[in-house]
Amino acid sequence: MALVTRLGNEYPVVIFSKSPCSMSHSIKTLISSFGANPIVYEIDEHPNGQQMEKELKALGRKPSIPAVFIGQELIGGANEVFSLHLKGKLVPLLKNAKAIWV
Repeated sequence: MALVTRLGNEYPVVIFSKSPCSMSHSIKTLISSFGANPIVYEIDEHPNGQQMEKELKALGRKPSIPAVFIGQELIGGANEVFSLHLKGKLVPLLKNAKAIWV
């Protein structure tokens, strides 16, 4: 889990994704729509992608993709991110992580 945790802690918003995944695309679009610039790791294209997916599963992510870290914390996948958005908690979380300033 060291690789995923290290990468998830390097930036305010980190998304582990697969390029053909529509839910991953929706999460990237949503977070970007607030002005954040997430770091995205497309694990199907990354040389360590299999290791990343294995580590995400070990962290309890099922399905493993998308997986979103905000402010060095594993938030979860699409359900968790959309739920935070609908509750009005996503933008404050992005602000606290210094991913957005507005």
